[in-house]
Amino acid sequence: MHYRCNILAIYLAHRQELVNYAHGIVGDSARAEDVVQEAWMRLSVVAKDRSLDEPVGYVYRTVRNLAIDAYRRQRRENHVLDSDGGMLSASAVDSAPSPEAVASSKDDLRLLNEALSELPERTRIAVEMRRFGGYKLKEIADHLNISVTTAHDIIAVGIAHCMRRVRPGSSL
Repeated sequence: MHYRCNILAIYLAHRQELVNYAHGIVGDSARAEDVVQEAWMRLSVVAKDRSLDEPVGYVYRTVRNLAIDAYRRQRRENHVLDSDGGMLSASAVDSAPSPEAVASSKDDLRLLNEALSELPERTRIAVEMRRFGGYKLKEIADHLNISVTTAHDIIAVGIAHCMRRVRPGSSL
């Protein structure tokens, strides 16, 4: 029970930051609150069964994943419902991406691969481990035999480079 109190303290200490974080993704205060509440419920269940190495990181990842899911769900619902009272639109029948969207995605992927190949090897490995492998900073630092701070810094530099190449002119 003592550990559960620590989880509650973590949740209470970060709740508003988590709501703000979720709001930035879902764009709605009420949905952001729902996302954070759902994340808290999941954290509570997981914390009963096992000890969490990084409970703050776990809850942030959970909020992020739930917020992205909620955002996507809302976009699908908005796409399906038309402005004339909620009838299915003709475009909702076909959920396949348009040829333009496919072409754009392929172009983005090509640009991302080019950007990754331009990075120094250590930076590329760190970015790939973090973004595609889901590794924690500590794991990346250990693998590359660098400090966690250095791992964080080179990942940030690598991601910024990739963002500039894939989406020129966008702000980070």
